[in-house]
Amino acid sequence: MEFFATLEKIIQIADPKEKIEHFSHFYKNFQSIPFDHAQPSKRFEKPSYAAFCKIVDPKKVPRRKLGTKEGRAVLLHAIAHIEYSAIDLALDAAYRFKSMPMEFYEDWLEVANDECRHFLMVEALLQELGYRYGEFEVHQGLFDAANATLSLLERMAVVPRYLEANGLDANPKIIEKLQRAGDPLALRIAEALQVILEEEVEHVRKGDRWFRWACEQEGIEDMVGRYFEIVERIYPGTRHSKSTLNISMRKEAGFSCDEIKILAKEKISC
Repeated sequence: MEFFATLEKIIQIADPKEKIEHFSHFYKNFQSIPFDHAQPSKRFEKPSYAAFCKIVDPKKVPRRKLGTKEGRAVLLHAIAHIEYSAIDLALDAAYRFKSMPMEFYEDWLEVANDECRHFLMVEALLQELGYRYGEFEVHQGLFDAANATLSLLERMAVVPRYLEANGLDANPKIIEKLQRAGDPLALRIAEALQVILEEEVEHVRKGDRWFRWACEQEGIEDMVGRYFEIVERIYPGTRHSKSTLNISMRKEAGFSCDEIKILAKEKISC
């Protein structure tokens, strides 16, 4: 068994239960597994969930309506899909970037372990409603983001510091709607989302740490400028586009006030 070869196999496992079982065993033992940093990284042609999910354009993904059983199932399915995709993204970070400090691999395997737990928590709620993961259509936006960011600097900028950070802004609004609904299931979904929200701060912070590390390695002094250069190239229109920002959590995760102000649609105090 070798570290990167084992991760390559785990990433490509489609069945969630099997993937999580294999990863859990690997995670308990990875520090005793040899690392072959000369092994090339593979560019995956399709996401692991393509084996059991119907992938469609993001505009065709079912809408989330919280007032009905199916609407809540659609919401839970969307969250489960994000968490399942996030498992592969965290594993891919540990797999793709060679000759990094040991703390880097520890960080992203810890994130993958969190995402496994998040997925199982959301999947259990989905199954209570009588649905399963793979029953609704999904998009492959997170997979595409991984394939668009094959350098460490790009990956840390786009995945944790942009995509996951966007979740810090969006999740509180969903939690609030569920809490207003007030029924037991809505409140349990809200509790699950609150756990995910709080733990995602640390994931974004890890991305911030390694983005800064990568900037230092490349001698980049204007980290804010490089961050927006990368994100704008992949997601045009990022600057001054966000009407809702979770300022406190973004700052906790490592964002500067200058960055937050550049993201904000209107002038804000930070």
